Amino acid sequence: MSFKETLVSEDAYPPLSPVMTGIRCRCPRCGKGPLLKGYLTIAEKCTACGLDYSFADTADGPAFFVMSIVGTLGMAGFMVFQFTVEPPFWVHLVLTFPIIIAACMWMLRPVKGWMAAAQYRHKAKEARF
Repeated sequence: MSFKETLVSEDAYPPLSPVMTGIRCRCPRCGKGPLLKGYLTIAEKCTACGLDYSFADTADGPAFFVMSIVGTLGMAGFMVFQFTVEPPFWVHLVLTFPIIIAACMWMLRPVKGWMAAAQYRHKAKEARF
């Protein structure tokens, strides 16, 4: 990207909320093009504004946050269910564990989009010494 393109891109697009564009998995610059192709793969560039997504490297951050949040809430729900209803173990296998897995899968895309959009908004780069 040339210097002129950078100036045009900064001036032509107002700053968007990383949370809103990330949750919707949209381009962090224009908010229109898709950020992800497939389930969790970040696209090469935005189809609407042409932003190169090579800056976006969320690594294992989304998985860590989703596992932490769902694991804490899921375990609390698991314990409340176990101590109040006292179901047999097979009920947890059929009901509780699939709900926890579905919650993780449901949250993973929006959290990954949010982290990539936050990287764009804050111009995050790899550390250089």
